Amino acid sequence: VTHSIPACIGSMTMNSKQLDNESPVSIFAVNKCYVTVQDGTFFDGSGFAALVREGYKVRTDVNITLEFRTTAVHGVLLGVSSAKVDAIGLEIVNGKVLFHVNNGAGRITTAYEPRGTNSLCDGKWHKLQANKSKHRISLIIDGNLVQTDNPYLQSTSADTNNPIYVGGYPADVKQNCLTSKNSFHGCLRNLVFTKGQQSELFDFSRAFDLRGVFPHSCPGAEH
Repeated sequence: VTHSIPACIGSMTMNSKQLDNESPVSIFAVNKCYVTVQDGTFFDGSGFAALVREGYKVRTDVNITLEFRTTAVHGVLLGVSSAKVDAIGLEIVNGKVLFHVNNGAGRITTAYEPRGTNSLCDGKWHKLQANKSKHRISLIIDGNLVQTDNPYLQSTSADTNNPIYVGGYPADVKQNCLTSKNSFHGCLRNLVFTKGQQSELFDFSRAFDLRGVFPHSCPGAEH
């Protein structure tokens, strides 16, 4: 067995002596346990998850779905970029969800603005769908559709070749379609990228780099 156990362990004794887990000599990727937990991945607001080490190619079409839960009004949801300008990005800025796409000719953005500033950042689960179809982009949040006209009709392919960074990204990595550097604080689940008939559900425990991310459970809803 080469991987860690997704569980809570407490009251451990060795030779009848209780071990002090409050002040360990060293600690790595261990979070506190919660009385109530939900399925999903917890992002503590300090890091990111990196998926697809060899690079994800967005190209002409992609449909992204995920669910998020947060009380923070700022935070990166995900970004896929290239060394040039081609990229896509999803982020929460001032309580709005922004979906940015650059197919090479210029960045276009579609924004979902809820009625109340905190209505998406209320600690409850919200469903997001971001769709890029050639030069068209749209966002559906909790069933509400927004879309933006794209003046760059001839430019249809986002030629990305970098990993998918979720919940944030390293300081030395460029993201051409994100305006925020704030790491996401909250929970994500059911991240799926669909191209045509092929859907890929991303398991955060299989990320090649995880910082400040706990893939197996999130704390129960905040009251």
